[in-house]
Amino acid sequence: MAMSKYDLTPRIAPNLDRHLVFPLLEFTQERELYPNDQILKAKIELLNNTNMVDYAMDIHKSLYHTEDVPQDMVDRRVEVVARLKSLEEAAAPLVTFLQNPNAVQELRADKQYNLQMLNERYQIGPEQIEALYQYAKFQFECGNYSGAADYLYQYRALCTNAERSLSALWGKLAAEILMQNWDIALDELNRLKEIIDSKNFASSLNQVQSRIWLMHWSLFIFFNHDNGRTQIIDLFNQDKYLNAIQTNAPHLLRYLATAFIVNKKRRPQFKEFIKVIQQEQHLFSDPITEFLACVYVNFDFDGAQKKMKECEDVIMNDPFLGKRVEESNYTVVPLKDEFLENARLFIFETYCRIHERIDVGVLAEKLNLNYEDAERWILNLIRTSKLDAKINTQTGTVVMEPNHPNVYEQLIDHTKGLSGRTYKLVSQLLEHAQAQAAR
Repeated sequence: MAMSKYDLTPRIAPNLDRHLVFPLLEFTQERELYPNDQILKAKIELLNNTNMVDYAMDIHKSLYHTEDVPQDMVDRRVEVVARLKSLEEAAAPLVTFLQNPNAVQELRADKQYNLQMLNERYQIGPEQIEALYQYAKFQFECGNYSGAADYLYQYRALCTNAERSLSALWGKLAAEILMQNWDIALDELNRLKEIIDSKNFASSLNQVQSRIWLMHWSLFIFFNHDNGRTQIIDLFNQDKYLNAIQTNAPHLLRYLATAFIVNKKRRPQFKEFIKVIQQEQHLFSDPITEFLACVYVNFDFDGAQKKMKECEDVIMNDPFLGKRVEESNYTVVPLKDEFLENARLFIFETYCRIHERIDVGVLAEKLNLNYEDAERWILNLIRTSKLDAKINTQTGTVVMEPNHPNVYEQLIDHTKGLSGRTYKLVSQLLEHAQAQAAR
């Protein structure tokens, strides 16, 4: 339970649909980060505003060690069943139409044509289309994510209300995440991002909040999708999204930092991110961001080596980073192992860049390896990477040629962050002005 101090569930949960919080609670329960009764009570509280009454009853029985359930749960179940039947009847004409492949072929990309055709040929109007949305939403609240995803997809093909269509897209994304359909979920995420970035919001703060929600929801996808660890950098490291993180959700830096550490292809963008870590240390820090600060800001390699163990614990107890992903015929290398391997590489590169010539025994200590393993690891690294380094077996030293950036590269590096910092300052001023106006 000592590791609960690094648990981000309390920070992440307010930015998720309540159904998306259940997988996080399941994970923390498996890892025993909190007392079991505390997690069961949190589950019941979440379920109070859903239609998953049977699930709530089961948890109540487990929590209080009884076969009896409160009368209000029994009454609530009767109410849910009656409401489901009513919505099913209201949406039945349109559901019947959508289940007929020949009839569906009559639909076109022109929504106005579809509405007119449905009304004239099948006597299906706006009331039935709205009923389909309510039916889909109710199915989602009942935990029938497959049915909800299908109906929300069909609803969006007919809906002409932009706001309601956007709401349906959020629901569709949540359903696909909960069913672990990562490819489809990624498509919906990208579709939602396009809308958020192009939509005219009532205020810039509303747009920032939508981006923050999107980034939190995306964590489920990016740490399960094959290419997710690259795509999280592409999304989170964009100026407008990184500024939203710095302003309202600095805890997301953990996930961007992890993605940078395990992703060698994004090293050119890494220098600017280190500056962000340095800037935000007073707002958020954990062993992963502190590890980067030790290596790249303070050059404290002994501190970095100590942080690696803490990073391992954080990863194993994080619901997005610590899951063991299994494919049909093999097990994917755990993120923890990738992280530690690349963390050693970070220490090696930086230490050699500073000292140019170092003793393998000293480096082995910094990498937390014995001498023979360190020597093999360094030799393999030099062979497989484009590192301008060599190992002298006679003297037991590693030599790396220094690579100094020219003055123009340094100037570009120093000026790159100006627009981002300006955007952040303007956002904070707008937020302060709106707060003052509200008073």
